[in-house]
Amino acid sequence: MKGICQLNKENWGNDLDLKSIIQEAEAARTSPSVHLTEARALQSPGNEHDYYSNGDYWWPNPNTSDGLPYIRRDGESNPDNFHEHRILLRRMRTLVALLTSAYRITGEQPYAAKAVQLLDAFFVNENTRMNPHLLYAQAIPGVSNGRGIGVIDTLHLIDVAAAVHVLKSEYTSLPDQEVLHKVTLWFADYLQWMNEHPQGVEERNEPNNHGICWFVQAAAFAKLTGHQTLLDWCREQYKSRLLVEQMAVDGSFPRELSRTKPYAYSLFTLDNLVTLTHILSTQEDNLWEFQLSDGRGVRKGIHYLLPYLENKQLWPYGADVEYDDDWPVAMSFLLFAGHAYGSERLLTLWRTLDQNPQQAEVRRNMAIRQPLLWL
Repeated sequence: MKGICQLNKENWGNDLDLKSIIQEAEAARTSPSVHLTEARALQSPGNEHDYYSNGDYWWPNPNTSDGLPYIRRDGESNPDNFHEHRILLRRMRTLVALLTSAYRITGEQPYAAKAVQLLDAFFVNENTRMNPHLLYAQAIPGVSNGRGIGVIDTLHLIDVAAAVHVLKSEYTSLPDQEVLHKVTLWFADYLQWMNEHPQGVEERNEPNNHGICWFVQAAAFAKLTGHQTLLDWCREQYKSRLLVEQMAVDGSFPRELSRTKPYAYSLFTLDNLVTLTHILSTQEDNLWEFQLSDGRGVRKGIHYLLPYLENKQLWPYGADVEYDDDWPVAMSFLLFAGHAYGSERLLTLWRTLDQNPQQAEVRRNMAIRQPLLWL
């Protein structure tokens, strides 16, 4: 089996549009800094540096004069909820990942310098930085000021962690290295909060896609910060818990199939399980080939969903309640697994499906926007 990390630039060019990355990064070099303090959440009990968001599927109560407490409508996103911090975080991620990818391709330092400038504004500068916690994420008006499942809001930061790792390894300007060191400390603080605060622990224990996404973040941030003990523990939990709890013998994810968006949630869960496999696999412990005694493993999950990616009409669980027509798209798991298994079938899907969808909800469910950072 050929691992992704063994690919050279010629291989990357077969599957990634390097020219477009450079063109978009050139435009990103003039982008203003992005930071949470651009938008103040009036309902937040925190300050301007504290991330805040509302739960997606919560709506004003039609039976009360003030709309409180909000009520849940699973799968139906409320467009009037506060999402500005989420959008700002993702915009910063997109710019940093794009610029760092362009630097990897060209070796031209202005791309790296701009990425570091954006990182400084979002994570380091005392006037504009985000505090390293998610106490007020996915709050529900009238119910909760913040919930453990809000930790999933920072899933997009795994691309940032990958970018910082690249910049620390390949960008040698000493003043900028100090910023990168401080950003790494931010991730260390946030990782500690995720792993120790009751809300972080609650998310870690979720038996559905939220639990997998916690481990994806923990593994990505532990890799950046050098937390080997946590990486080893994540690898053990992958084998002893995540596959056991979440995958059926046929490779499906039953907890996602019972939701109102079974197709999108199944793809989202597989995408993140593959990302976790990619992060945690080593030469000594190859999770791409790991399976339980009954055959469950990441290969089985891919085998289950692949026919429905190739022909969605075969999907037996009905249409998603929202955005059903916007799926499938080219998610990074197709590229990663395609190279890990030497599968032209997976790589053909990656090349054929839309790699740059514009629908906001679809983009929100794609944690990795620049696979080049992970190769």
